[in-house]
Amino acid sequence: MTDQAIKPASEHFDIADAERRIKAIFIGSIGNLVEWYDFYAYTAFALYFAPAFFPGSDPVVQQLNVAVVFAATFLMRPLGGWFFGYLADHFGRRISLTLSVVFMCFGSLIIAVTPTYASIGLAAPAILAVARVIEGLSLGGEYGASATYLSEVADPRHRGFYSSFQYVTLIGGQLTAIIVLLLLQKVFLTPEELKDWGWRIPFAIGAMLAIFAAVMRRGLHETEAFEEAKKVVKPTGSIANLLKYPRELLLVVGLTAGGTAAFYTFTTYMQTFVKLSVGLTEDQTTFVIFGTLIFATILQPIYGAISDKIGRKPLLIFFGVAGTLATVPLLMTLKETKSPFMAFVLICCAWLFVAGYTSINAVVKAELFPTNVRALGVGLPYAITVSLFGGTAPAIALYFKTIGHEDWFYYYLSGIICLSLIIYATMRDTKHASAMHRHE
Repeated sequence: MTDQAIKPASEHFDIADAERRIKAIFIGSIGNLVEWYDFYAYTAFALYFAPAFFPGSDPVVQQLNVAVVFAATFLMRPLGGWFFGYLADHFGRRISLTLSVVFMCFGSLIIAVTPTYASIGLAAPAILAVARVIEGLSLGGEYGASATYLSEVADPRHRGFYSSFQYVTLIGGQLTAIIVLLLLQKVFLTPEELKDWGWRIPFAIGAMLAIFAAVMRRGLHETEAFEEAKKVVKPTGSIANLLKYPRELLLVVGLTAGGTAAFYTFTTYMQTFVKLSVGLTEDQTTFVIFGTLIFATILQPIYGAISDKIGRKPLLIFFGVAGTLATVPLLMTLKETKSPFMAFVLICCAWLFVAGYTSINAVVKAELFPTNVRALGVGLPYAITVSLFGGTAPAIALYFKTIGHEDWFYYYLSGIICLSLIIYATMRDTKHASAMHRHE
């Protein structure tokens, strides 16, 4: 394990420094991809394993139960944001990133080996919930630590571009889960085998990949910002220190609310929406979601690079305005279409404005806080907000569907984005007022 730190970029191009920087971003990002693959395998295979844990004949009710467990795991994310944020600010970004992926390994492994409801009754969904709680704890810490790490090791002139790879790999995790789903669906297993036992395979794969990612992360370079901060102040990463920045904490909440609701709607919930509401087949659903996620992945570094040129605030305002005005008509049109191609086009249209948030939200939050509380400042309020508005989005949408008012969710989502727009319009542009080099 090395103690060499990534140093800030100088005016002169240093090939060796650039190679270390790119390697650190690659390893940090790959670990992020593995964690999110493990997390999204749950939603990608929900249509197959739901009957194994939740008996009954109504697929909407089964998916609602799956969504409730999905939402419940988010309750642990604030605790994960605090615990891993404390580790990252007190002991270093590297140890926090490594430990978080180990937690994800345990969660995936538990799901892979849990008996079904037919075998052990109510203990089956209870164990499933415990496994998801562990994964929620892991992800609660992963976001703040990885956002901080990627922002600190990036070249300051291209910080938006490099930090956008957090969401490239985050979406890449979901893409990987869908690729595994396609391979199992089309090449290796029959639908009956998938529903019987094949759904366990992706979770076993995730556990093994998490072990590999943990080994890679043990060799990460610590950031120069963290090493410099230790010389200026004693590392604490405490809640008391964090509360010295109430304005920044509230900004993170406001920044996140609309964006996270939109993100989970057009990723996690879309697979269920196009299957149950639009009426596409399972194969059509898989290919439509896969294609839109590729499109979303391509947008992230493009928007990140744009933010390095024009600032972060214009992109956030673009998301807020477009999301407020376009969400309701877009989802209404999507529900009425029966064409897989039109479904693909409409979801891609949504991503054109959602990417205004996802591509830069990590760096914007990192630029709000000084080094000694950055990981905790990014991770904890973000995790709380995601728990309230992101993780609950699929469950709220399905609840409205079960009571016959699915369109109410469209207005709910549009309203939350509008509230975040107020924050975007009134906040400072963090690219021009960054706290990245403050050690207080």
